[in-house]
Amino acid sequence: MKSQEEVLEDWVHALLEAYEIPDVDIDSHAVLKVAGLAAHAVVRPAAPLTTFIAGYAAGLAAGSGQAADATAMASALELAGRLSKAEGASDKEAGAEAEAKAGIEAGGQG
Repeated sequence: MKSQEEVLEDWVHALLEAYEIPDVDIDSHAVLKVAGLAAHAVVRPAAPLTTFIAGYAAGLAAGSGQAADATAMASALELAGRLSKAEGASDKEAGAEAEAKAGIEAGGQG
């Protein structure tokens, strides 16, 4: 039985072949890491949307000659990861503020 990593490697290879871009080097670990960040920091459905948009942005940058393929992909994933982390941090801050406010209001009612 194949491991999850082997299945994913085969799937990526099949997709690249189907899109006729077999020589593109995909850092699956980096893509999955960004997807995980988005899923946990934003909401779960943000994972596929984040990776799709990052990939689209990378493709536009590489296709227009702004950056080499690898640089465009690394930059797009780095930005998506940074934005996901920032979103998660802002949500935690908002939650802490709401908890503090609720605690103050509850204490004032006693």
